Amino acid sequence: MSFLDWVVLSLTLSAIILYGIWKSRGQKNLDSYFLSNRSMPWYIVLLSIIGTQASAITFLSAPGQAYADGMRFVQYYFGLPLAMIVICIAFVPIFHRLKVYTAYEYLEQRFDLKTRTLTSFLFLIQRGLSTGISIYAPSIILSSLLGWNIYYTNIFMGGLLIIYTMYGGTKAVSYTQSLQMGIIFAGMFLAGWMVVHLLPEHIGFSEALHVSGKMGKLNVIVTDFDLKDRYNIWSGVIGGFFLALSYFGTDQSQVGRYLTAKTEAESRMSLLMNGLVKVPMQFLIMLIGALVFVFYLYFRAPISFNEGQLRLVHQSAYAPQMQELERKYDTLAQEKQGYVKALTTALKTNDEAQINTVKASLQAMEAASGKIRDSAKVLIRKADPGAETNDTNYIFLHFVVNNLPQGLVGLLIAIIFLASWGSIAAALNSLASTTMIDVYQRMIRPDGSDADNLRMSKWITLGWGIFSIAVAQFATGMGSLIEAVNILGSLFYGTILGIFVVAFTMKRIGGDATFLAAVIAEIAVVIIWLMDSVSFLWLNVIGCLLVMALALCCQLIMGSRRIKK
Repeated sequence: MSFLDWVVLSLTLSAIILYGIWKSRGQKNLDSYFLSNRSMPWYIVLLSIIGTQASAITFLSAPGQAYADGMRFVQYYFGLPLAMIVICIAFVPIFHRLKVYTAYEYLEQRFDLKTRTLTSFLFLIQRGLSTGISIYAPSIILSSLLGWNIYYTNIFMGGLLIIYTMYGGTKAVSYTQSLQMGIIFAGMFLAGWMVVHLLPEHIGFSEALHVSGKMGKLNVIVTDFDLKDRYNIWSGVIGGFFLALSYFGTDQSQVGRYLTAKTEAESRMSLLMNGLVKVPMQFLIMLIGALVFVFYLYFRAPISFNEGQLRLVHQSAYAPQMQELERKYDTLAQEKQGYVKALTTALKTNDEAQINTVKASLQAMEAASGKIRDSAKVLIRKADPGAETNDTNYIFLHFVVNNLPQGLVGLLIAIIFLASWGSIAAALNSLASTTMIDVYQRMIRPDGSDADNLRMSKWITLGWGIFSIAVAQFATGMGSLIEAVNILGSLFYGTILGIFVVAFTMKRIGGDATFLAAVIAEIAVVIIWLMDSVSFLWLNVIGCLLVMALALCCQLIMGSRRIKK
């Protein structure tokens, strides 16, 4: 990066930190630290909800996902708007009426302590692991740009976030997320505009979309029903609905955001607006990836977008073999440029026969390029057995660093950092609040003073930060991070949602039956995932339905018991 890029990056990040510190002054107790005294307007809550979802993984990995697999990942969000409506009707009124700090407090009132503790434990495990992956995502950037060791980079990134979150609490997280999202939306719009601007003069936005569509990258809707296919309309609407219902209705990282609203109505408004905004937002982010694919049809793409790994191979004994592969790859790239120009011409004249002929040739050349890239991955592994050979997470980063003008590169890198800070800070805050309220206050020290509880909350935040950094050290080799973090969530979200659905709708079922059902269902979900018999989105449906069915069966076996009201 240039000096100007570093200036833009430093000023942007410094401004966010100072703004958050200023906004977080005056904390005295848990209510101010975890819920901002329930004083947030709906639009701040909305931006905080979006900011908690939109981690660095969203802006780093999603364009790469579209580049590699097309835009069908967007279907993952199709169930979200309906989930927002259900949460506004069923979840929000209960949480507001009971004045809870965490979603899991309600479960003890409805069931018993062990069911509350189990649900809290499942949340803490999945959110702690996911936060580690989220720390790893921005570390990729620093490691790639500066050539730093990824393990030291994880410690550096995680350390900054721990300090930021320990000091600020929820108020700092919410207000900085609102500022971050404004900068992020502006920066991503500029990135999309620059992709089209950098294409050849005769290729505009419309032509780029046509080429991308013919190459299979605009596959937004896939109607085939296949339980093993990760992204189709069925898994998106049904599985996505269950996942969104669990994430926004039972995950404390999100529940803690809308519990900060002034009123129940403002909580509902923030969630409903999120349902309207999220799908088009994700569509546009992934569209950038589809346009980047078109860009690299006209201009040379690297044999691997992870330039750090390529440098290692060129410094090893395998350098001659890599150079030979790169020559073959470049030759194919030059041939592709001729074919893509022919495709553009055929599209302008609506010559279907020529379109189909050129399209088939381009697809064959893409397949040949893919085989060369696979051979390059073999060399990368030989040069460094622990190397990350899936370069999906580096595609958008490579485009930004190597093609955007000075200043804008720094802004785009800042955006990825800001997204990371917002989501990870919210996650650490939710981990701390759940541990403090559902474990420490409930079972260890229920009579602590406000000052003691506030101090302990900050130490708990530190502990979860260290745990997340440790997880980040093992996050290499996970492939597309946006897929990895959602797969991890799906292993737990279905079971957690099932517990809440039983609590809300099956009033004759008690805590013992629900606890046993949840344990069995969670084991079954993990086994089903290990067997690879269905795509991960269906795990949310299976987990929820299993808990409901097993809880009913267990209650019938155990016999009618007095249920807590």
